[in-house]
Amino acid sequence: MDNQLEWQKVRSERGPDLGILNVRFDWLKHPTEDRTLKRLVLESVDWINVVALTEDGRSVMVEQYRFGSGSCTLETPGGMVDAGETPLQAAQRELKEETGYSGGRWESLGAVQPNPAIHSHLCHHFLAEGVTKNDSQDLGQGEAIAVHLYTIDQVRSAIVDGSLRHVLAISALSRVFDLWTLPFVETKTPAD
Repeated sequence: MDNQLEWQKVRSERGPDLGILNVRFDWLKHPTEDRTLKRLVLESVDWINVVALTEDGRSVMVEQYRFGSGSCTLETPGGMVDAGETPLQAAQRELKEETGYSGGRWESLGAVQPNPAIHSHLCHHFLAEGVTKNDSQDLGQGEAIAVHLYTIDQVRSAIVDGSLRHVLAISALSRVFDLWTLPFVETKTPAD
């Protein structure tokens, strides 16, 4: 990496607390010019996504309304790491709460930066193989979630037809499955 591209932080200022995100403003000195610019950073605890597979290899997927897109989305189970939890503990808790599935063999798939331009946290991906439905859902007040079991072919079709667009879910799934052949051609536009 090129250290000559690093911006030097001059100062930081707290912005509003948005519940699941905190706003921070950083003033940073441009690496090649003599000027300082104000930049927005959204701080959050780390996030998790789980590719949960049943004994017969079907992927446990969740469908829920997302306020940002104003639509229902298909995703892998996921959520936020609570205080005092490890990412693995959060992944196990979120899977059980959102779907009622638990158990199985767990493996870390690594982490990604959701949007390093403005976010300061990571999203950890996990694989859980051999999960079983042992409980009912335990949803929070702000959640209404339908659970679906998808074969890998159904997951691929959902990506191609645009019903699965959540980039963090696709990122996690792509660490387990070969999701598409290239060149990828989308058949559904966002306005559809």
